[in-house]
Formats: sequence, C-alpha cells, structure tokens
Amino acid sequence: MSEIKRSDIKPGMHVKIVLKEDQRTGNLTEGIVKDILTKSAKHPHGIKVRLETGEVGRVKEIVE
Repeated sequence: MSEIKRSDIKPGMHVKIVLKEDQRTGNLTEGIVKDILTKSAKHPHGIKVRLETGEVGRVKEIVE
C-alpha cells in the first residue's frame, strides 16, 4: 500500500479511516472528509482527518 500524502486528500473526498479505538483490530470507517487535521505533508501512520460525522481517524484508503 503506497503512503497517502496530505496533498492527496481534499475536503469532500470519500475515504476509509481507522479510528483510534480500532487501531488494534484495523476496522475501517468510511466517510466524507470535513477537515484535515495533520499539518505535515506526510505521516507514517496516515494523515489524520475529521469526517462529516465528527469521527476522527487516520486515512488508510481513498475511495474512488
């Protein structure tokens, strides 16, 4: 899996994230990006975002 950079993510995109409580299991949550929370260009565990539902997690996949 290639690393997702901050520049790859835009508000309104459909993504799959891993929530803090799901990091051990790897369960993914799907949603629409509301805010990008990570300030750096990349992060080893994924770019942290807030979904429109208010859930916060790190992007693991961008849904086309």
